[in-house]
Amino acid sequence: MRITSVDVHLADPKDIGPQFKWRDGLPGSERVNTTGYLVIGTDEGISGIAPAARGVILADIVERRLREELLGADALMREFLWHRVWELDRVEEMPIYVLGAVDIALWDIAAQAAGLPLYRLLGGFRHAVPAYASTVTFDSIEQYLHVADQCLDLGYPAIKLHAWGDARRDARLVTALREHVGDDIPLMYDGSAGFDLADAVYLGRALDDAGYLWYEEPMREFNVTAHKWLGERVRTPLLVGECSDGAHMNTADFIASGCATMVRTSWHLRGGITGALRTAHLAEAFHLRAEVHSPGPISAHIGVAIPNNTYYESLIDTDPVRREPAVGADGMVRPPQVAGIGYDEKVLQTCGLPARGQ
Repeated sequence: MRITSVDVHLADPKDIGPQFKWRDGLPGSERVNTTGYLVIGTDEGISGIAPAARGVILADIVERRLREELLGADALMREFLWHRVWELDRVEEMPIYVLGAVDIALWDIAAQAAGLPLYRLLGGFRHAVPAYASTVTFDSIEQYLHVADQCLDLGYPAIKLHAWGDARRDARLVTALREHVGDDIPLMYDGSAGFDLADAVYLGRALDDAGYLWYEEPMREFNVTAHKWLGERVRTPLLVGECSDGAHMNTADFIASGCATMVRTSWHLRGGITGALRTAHLAEAFHLRAEVHSPGPISAHIGVAIPNNTYYESLIDTDPVRREPAVGADGMVRPPQVAGIGYDEKVLQTCGLPARGQ
């Protein structure tokens, strides 16, 4: 099966979701949709799709670096092409969300060719995974508690906070939320890399006292030693390796340092589906969890295909809360049951492709 076309389609700039905030100091959601979709066509009439957060940047890299490399290549030689893209990164320094785009589209092709939903082609460990409610940043403790009540009423079994990036204010929030929901609801905290070591320790000790399940990205992940020191000072398990370049190779250093109790794996920050699997299998070898980052159908497929993932991340970006359509009333997520990744009709229309059979 040979690659015959490599194109990028941009989403409608007006097609954006609700505006929301991240922590203090970080921009919130964009006012214009910049999503792009890589579409790889083959001589057997099967096309694969991969999303990228910045479509214009993706299009530039495809035009200058990737199209010429891919045309005529065997679409089923994913391993070779994964390594080839990483080789090109040596001279291009591609954004981390572009590194896995080719790989994702090729997995979509392979699953369609096999007539299987992606998670079954990946091996399949289960058919569903529970979703946690992953908040954006809201205005007050009172609003967070109100949002939490809505999430639990909608069937979410667990809640993760993205807060303000102020260690003392965030510590008050994590304590208040635990007191509000009781001891039986799993709670997590994501710092969005907002702290230095001293503030990360201060907040971590509040998480310890409140019994949080994990402590995610408290600091920029440039320095593994700082995370090792943090892990020696707090009890809450650190969930590490989300945004560091290098896929499983960087994750290996976090694990070797001893700071990792869990690691992040991701299709768009770990080098596509192949990078996500490498990271998950590496973690499994050390009896570590590999929690899948971000919502969407690709995450759902990976999350049920690997044995050491425990949750699906479902973004809560509105108040009143709206349950993500992929999340059932039972709080579970089940991947699309069509061959391939199972993109929705809107994505297929953007990419100029017909609907795929159920």
